[in-house]
Amino acid sequence: MATTAPTPSRAAALDDDRPKMSHRQVLEALSGLLLGMFVSMLASTVVSTSLPVIIHDLNGTQTSYTWVVTATLLTTAISTPIWGKLADLTNRKVLFQLAIVIFVLATAAAGFSQNPETLIAFRAVQGLGAGGLAALSQVLMADIISPRERGRYMGLFGAVMAVATVGGPLLGGVITDAWGWRWNFYVALPFAIAALLIVQRTLHILPRARRKVSIDYLGIVLLSAAVSLLLIWVTLAGDSFEWWSLSTALMVGGALLAAVLFIMNELRAPEPLVPLSLFRNRTFTLAVVASIATGIAMFGASVFLSQYMQLARGATPTEAGLMTIPMIAGLLLSSVGVGALITRYGQWKPYLITGAVLLTAGAFLLSTIHYDTNFALVSVYMFLLGAGVGMTMQNLVLVVQNTSSPSEIGVASSGVTFFRSLGGTIGVSVMGAALATSVTTQLGDRRDELQTALMSLGAQAQEWAAQLQSGTLPQVRDMPAALQVIFEDVYATGISHSFLIAVPFAVVSLIAVLFLPNKPLTTMTTSERLQAAEADVATVSVPEAMGTLTATGTVRTVAADDAAAETAQPATRTDGSLRADKRLRADSPVRADGPLRTRRGNPVRTPSETRLSRR
Repeated sequence: MATTAPTPSRAAALDDDRPKMSHRQVLEALSGLLLGMFVSMLASTVVSTSLPVIIHDLNGTQTSYTWVVTATLLTTAISTPIWGKLADLTNRKVLFQLAIVIFVLATAAAGFSQNPETLIAFRAVQGLGAGGLAALSQVLMADIISPRERGRYMGLFGAVMAVATVGGPLLGGVITDAWGWRWNFYVALPFAIAALLIVQRTLHILPRARRKVSIDYLGIVLLSAAVSLLLIWVTLAGDSFEWWSLSTALMVGGALLAAVLFIMNELRAPEPLVPLSLFRNRTFTLAVVASIATGIAMFGASVFLSQYMQLARGATPTEAGLMTIPMIAGLLLSSVGVGALITRYGQWKPYLITGAVLLTAGAFLLSTIHYDTNFALVSVYMFLLGAGVGMTMQNLVLVVQNTSSPSEIGVASSGVTFFRSLGGTIGVSVMGAALATSVTTQLGDRRDELQTALMSLGAQAQEWAAQLQSGTLPQVRDMPAALQVIFEDVYATGISHSFLIAVPFAVVSLIAVLFLPNKPLTTMTTSERLQAAEADVATVSVPEAMGTLTATGTVRTVAADDAAAETAQPATRTDGSLRADKRLRADSPVRADGPLRTRRGNPVRTPSETRLSRR
């Protein structure tokens, strides 16, 4: 067997003995990533409390409300694996900066929307940038921090998310009440400019070997078609057409056909959008299942709790932001605290199990709330849900990165994020459809009660009757008391039923977490793991190294003679030269009438840059 010599650039990378980054250097490198994440979270959460007002002003319906959120989640989910694939093929830093630019420009454009359709379109473009920020921040973190040390810094990401999630609704409520909802879309611009400058100045990663970029365009189209058809069906069924109808058959059948074609395409594509080989990894498969449930709980809570506060409890946008603080407090404390504990003790599974239990409990308890439920109890329920999300969301990515091949860190990380976003997309659509159906059904059942309430309004009866018949999302707090109590009851019941949908998914998440392999966290960064793998293959014995001096650039492996192999000293190829080590490493490649194996008997994994052939 023979091995071609590595290129000078590759050899230089193998011999890179730079010291590990200090805590200060890591914080400097992460500052731009954290600010970029803050921008994406702020631009998303700042409109959460004002969204009922926005949809009302744009004459939108409950379906419009759901699609404003769903459009962003859908494009985020679709684009996440694309960004992850590009991260494995090209410059990750430039990609991160590009994602910031796309996100912010789309967010600013959304502020000029004059109708729900335009707003939905710009929010869809916004999701393209959000997918890049979500996927690339995790990948770039893996480049500079080992999984064992990553726990403490994952806490920082959780803290930034918590601050943006707390500050966003509060800021959005204040801006909406003071200047109008359009200014919510412009507040992220200065932060985005600062993020671009800081990333350019502080984030320095090792250069990667250039590869030919091959994007799975057919996979993108098929996946988009499958998910979009499914979401459109969930949104329109029961309203525009019956659940059991020809339209349902066409949409569901089309979604299934697109999904089957997508799987077939992924099996044949040279650079698949979602490498199905990843599902051979038990950890990845179980983490995906758990991430779907986490996405449903996280996105569902952020969307429908705001509606609950404003439509079922009559809160203003500012008050609604304040009322969701317990959930964010749970997310903040659990994310930061658990991250520090994982780094200190190296144990992650107990915290993931605890988080899944809290997630299930929080979702179930929120399904019991009513418009007059004691707010102290609602706060406890929100805290439990937030703590569950904080313990599971980032740590599922950490576990996958710890077990994935270094060359697949990008696509594996984005895969988990993709399925979390996909779960959130489908979850929000299903929960929104359930809410709309529940509200319509309840209002129909209480038609006589509504007529009585309208008749009690006197001269205002005709005006309010016309507004209710328009289907526009109502401003409950502005209603007369006779109507307000009915609509608060209706929306509270509908939202509680929506949360009940998340409970079985949370149970599935708990089961998946229980079966995750409890593999210890490595202390090597992704870059170090890549270099170690390549250096392992480049190790040869001294006698054979001497024989290559007269050869034509190839290196034979260690001979099959065990005695000779035991006394042989390995030499490591660096910068085109060979140097002898003092002793044979346990993982030095040897061959005895078979494939190349290490001294421990494990097969050597050959990187694409190294060509092995039999002599």
